[in-house]
Amino acid sequence: MSKYTYLTQEGYDKLVADLEELKSTGRQNVAKAIAEAREKGDLSENAEYDAAKDAQGMLELKINEMEKTMANARVLDASELDDSAVTVLSKVTIKNRKTNKEMTYHLVSETEADLKTRKISVTSPMGKGLLGKERGEVAIVETPRGNLEFEIIDIKI
Repeated sequence: MSKYTYLTQEGYDKLVADLEELKSTGRQNVAKAIAEAREKGDLSENAEYDAAKDAQGMLELKINEMEKTMANARVLDASELDDSAVTVLSKVTIKNRKTNKEMTYHLVSETEADLKTRKISVTSPMGKGLLGKERGEVAIVETPRGNLEFEIIDIKI
């Protein structure tokens, strides 16, 4: 059974746009590269042709994966979510109990995760540790260097 991918409307729109780009421009570029390589003669010893065919295979694989993601996508409406516990789309302010440093993260799906903008995946170790916790609770996050403890300070949607 396929698992769902929960996305924001923004994330879903970006996925649709990226998929359309790959299907149109991406496929055209690969077709041009294959055509150019064919013109260079003997295909049995043409490394450029082999590289273009490999690129075509990788492109089609990526398109297939994106289509699967879209087929299992569920767009979440933030107005329907409860902010009493950490869920997908929650903006969670946490405090490291060891260093007393506060951080705010936005929990999103794997496809939308971007650490630079403090969007972390709900399937990451941090995301898994925070899911379901309420304000004031302590989340224990397992890392390769040992467990870290974070106190949930605030939850917003």
